[in-house]
Amino acid sequence: MALVFYFILLISLQTFSVVAQPRNGSVPVGSSLTASEDDVEPWLSPSGDFAFGFKEIQDRFVLAIWYAKIPEQTIVWYPQTYPTVSRGSKVELTSGRGLVLSDPQGVEVWNTSSSISDVAYGFMNDTGNFVIVGSNSSNNWESFDYPADTMLPTQVLERGGVINAKLSQTNFSKGRFQLKFLQEGNIILLMRDIAFDYVFAPYFENKTEDPTNSSNSASQLIFDATGYMYILRPNGQRSDFSGKNTALSSEQYYYRATLDYDGVFGLYYHPKNPTGDTSWQDIWFEPEKLCSRVGRSISENNCTKSCKEDCFCVVAIYNNNTCWKKQFPLLNGRKGRTEVAKALVKYRKSDLQRIPTKIQVEKKDQNTLIAIISTLLGSSLLVNAVLVGLICVGFFMNYRKKASYDYPSSNVVKTNLHHFTYQDLVEATNVFKEELGRGAFGIVYKGVIGTNIVAVKKLDRVFDDSEKEFQAEVNAIARTHHKNLVQLLGYCDEGTHRLLVYEYMSNGALASFLFGDGKPSWKQRCCIAVGIAKGLSYLHEECINQIIHCDIKPQNILLDDYYNAKISDFGLAKLLMMNESRTNTGIRGTKGYVAPEWFRNTPVTVKVDVYSFGVLLLEIISCRKSVKQIESGVEYGSILTDWAWDCYQERILGTFVENDLEAIEDYKKLTTFVMVGLWCVQENPSQRPTMRKVIQMLEGVIEVSEPPCPCPFSITSS
Repeated sequence: MALVFYFILLISLQTFSVVAQPRNGSVPVGSSLTASEDDVEPWLSPSGDFAFGFKEIQDRFVLAIWYAKIPEQTIVWYPQTYPTVSRGSKVELTSGRGLVLSDPQGVEVWNTSSSISDVAYGFMNDTGNFVIVGSNSSNNWESFDYPADTMLPTQVLERGGVINAKLSQTNFSKGRFQLKFLQEGNIILLMRDIAFDYVFAPYFENKTEDPTNSSNSASQLIFDATGYMYILRPNGQRSDFSGKNTALSSEQYYYRATLDYDGVFGLYYHPKNPTGDTSWQDIWFEPEKLCSRVGRSISENNCTKSCKEDCFCVVAIYNNNTCWKKQFPLLNGRKGRTEVAKALVKYRKSDLQRIPTKIQVEKKDQNTLIAIISTLLGSSLLVNAVLVGLICVGFFMNYRKKASYDYPSSNVVKTNLHHFTYQDLVEATNVFKEELGRGAFGIVYKGVIGTNIVAVKKLDRVFDDSEKEFQAEVNAIARTHHKNLVQLLGYCDEGTHRLLVYEYMSNGALASFLFGDGKPSWKQRCCIAVGIAKGLSYLHEECINQIIHCDIKPQNILLDDYYNAKISDFGLAKLLMMNESRTNTGIRGTKGYVAPEWFRNTPVTVKVDVYSFGVLLLEIISCRKSVKQIESGVEYGSILTDWAWDCYQERILGTFVENDLEAIEDYKKLTTFVMVGLWCVQENPSQRPTMRKVIQMLEGVIEVSEPPCPCPFSITSS
């Protein structure tokens, strides 16, 4: 009997030794944690300040690191690619993969890195940094290198680093706001469109780039152990990033810097030994208000006038002699609890008062109206409802200066664009001083309207074809709105002058980016390709009037500040009414991108754009031009589509991408993209996929079947 009791006791002790979690910070290989409502002890740091494990959030679980000794148990890290899991999920420290997170069915959903090997142990540091240590005693992986929404003391953010806010207090998916440390040295706060992962202009920028010496731009954002954040330059120079409270000792207080879900980046402190009802308090935050102040000591009339005279202003908020002007997109608003203000919403007058052949425009009658709505900003739903209603009915329309001139009997349709005088654009471009590029019908110049940089396209030849181009561009673009299309802001058709005003694309044309000295990353190229496909799909299938672009090429793809692709130059577009599917027209397009049916004097369809996209896709994949200059007897690779087919057939796609390691490591996607490109350049238009299907294939939604030879007539039998 005693022997049996001893045996049971031995088994119990062994079982306890397996489930008990390390208390000295060290985590042996093979250790695991399970997401459960039971009291599963997390992996603690030596002091117990930090814990690694599962936190239950609204019937889901977050794999996280948190402050373990304070009542809030504030989460400071979590894997952003798979933030929440179901009950029964498990994380394990493995010798060959590092941390591996699996769902209740045992399917792996996240790991620290597939390249990790020879793991010796894990360690939960008192800094809040979980590290995976290799057999050579070096750190193979650190949570500090992959921040979520929070930085901790001793953590460093390098150039290229990103911090993402949560979607809400309890939703750990990536939210609307990001902090980015740009490669050129600036740190910015920006907002993104969650649905399309599209980023908007920054609402905060610390301007730590050194324009005179790029090698001395800011290189690190350092959060030191005392709770102070500063910028470090390569020459050792420091500059403040956050405020600092010297009265708060790091021995008595915890610190964290968090990008909150409302877009504010703040530095917070919390007593280590709280007494009574204590919580995190802020030391510093940026920006002070997302709705930044643009005018003080200003009357309501002047606020109204200022918004009227700013063609980019769509709404102004007036409160206590202070004026805030807003422009699209209206996504930065947030609830204010106590402020009472007026929302001044700009909308256009009725289209019934249209411009006759010759008129005198009276400012009193033609000025854009301002709707004044008194409201409590805390009830922000009312403001949003009114804004959305007015914007949907009217969008924002042009403030027209007092003018008198002849208008041609234009076929330009009624649009919601700003109408500029020729003198407006002469002044905006400094008499057309800085040229951005040239096209078949005109030159594009850089201009400034208010505080906004714009691109002004001046049609330099006035004859039938350019008149048609002008009308086509205005009619087509005014009805389009998509994140992958360049936005048309306004136009001028005064006398013989024909000009178009576009949003400015700071990174220029895709051609320069693709065929320049430095090859863009594979990931960048994939995102650009999918973006172009989405823009074309919109033109083909989602516009009121179907649009054939007719000249898709890298020179007509522009890149914004964040290298998002946008289709430009609708001058060669051919509008198709919804009840038409084919149209006859002269040959349009550029050598190397023109579909075969253009040369057969047969009706063309949207499939001509699909063909051009296929050629462009192969260029994006290979970073080579579609028609390569033949060098001293070397013809191989002179026609990109032929070479792509040969490389695909011979299974040497590594040669096609010139041994681009990043692309080769992503071989499945590389093969998929090449196959899609080959389908798009099929000789027979009916064999080419629609752009909607192209997107599905590129994103892996549907399988891609084996493409046939794109030029079957070039094959001879032996």
